[in-house]
Amino acid sequence: MRKKSSGYTFLDMTKEVMEMEKKPLTVAQIWKYGEINNLTDKIGSKGKTPLNTLQARLYIDIRDNENSIFTQTSKRPSKFYLKNLECEDGTDGEIVEIEPTGYNERDLHLLLSSYVYASPEFRCVTKTIFHERTSKTKKGYNQWLHPDIVGVHFPFEDYSDRTLELQRLVGDCPYKIYSFEMKKNLNFTNLREYYFQAVSNSSWANEGYIVALDIDEDESFLAELKRLNNAFGIGVIKLNAENVSQSVVMFNSRQNENLDWDTIDRLAENPDFDQFIGDIKDDADIRKIKSQYDLVYNDDDKVAEYARNKHII
Repeated sequence: MRKKSSGYTFLDMTKEVMEMEKKPLTVAQIWKYGEINNLTDKIGSKGKTPLNTLQARLYIDIRDNENSIFTQTSKRPSKFYLKNLECEDGTDGEIVEIEPTGYNERDLHLLLSSYVYASPEFRCVTKTIFHERTSKTKKGYNQWLHPDIVGVHFPFEDYSDRTLELQRLVGDCPYKIYSFEMKKNLNFTNLREYYFQAVSNSSWANEGYIVALDIDEDESFLAELKRLNNAFGIGVIKLNAENVSQSVVMFNSRQNENLDWDTIDRLAENPDFDQFIGDIKDDADIRKIKSQYDLVYNDDDKVAEYARNKHII
């Protein structure tokens, strides 16, 4: 058996594997060939989740090191290669660069609002929260406090007026409050920051979700996403800009029977959230949705046209 060398890294192993295989590889394939050739034994400390560590090291090296020898050649599945090598099929391994997105994160709100409005899983109306409208306080006081979007499911079509009144009298709330944290993409480089941001600003609701248009589909990444979902309960929604009705709840949110009223009281310092609370009360009183919530499109083609105009697709 080879001796372990503390100076031998995940990236050193990746380089050796790619030089031997001469083709782009996924993280799982890199690790597999590393094991076959006893290269993984040379890494001093692999940790409990070496595949996650390897992928994170690759992403960070490619993103932050302008002299990186690695490149990402595809996104689905995520494959990596050496910049200076040519693939065995005659193509070079240079990635088609992932261009910076030309749209704002809030441009995705209409997609989510349209999806959850029509989806049988939600059937909710939404309201965008502009966190910058909250009064400035001590530095860090409001950090990760505000979700991007909140939503409410009204049960007016679920129960008769008599049943709704009885639920009110016995204290059984038939309404469901949602909290959504919106991101353009979700991958190993941003997973922990984005997920725990969602944990911080969305756990107060009956259901909390992190939502993204582009989510890495690598097996090791999805396994880590599932682990976080099991541990902390924040669900995951993957948007489909071309056919928004085909957006997918990848992981369901944990159901919280009780709302976190202390956090709700803090959120109400924001005028958008305060309006949201008032709208719920007003509509609940008349048992009809009359308040103004976020715009939705009931047609996938209209959503796709909007997405193209915003350069989302």
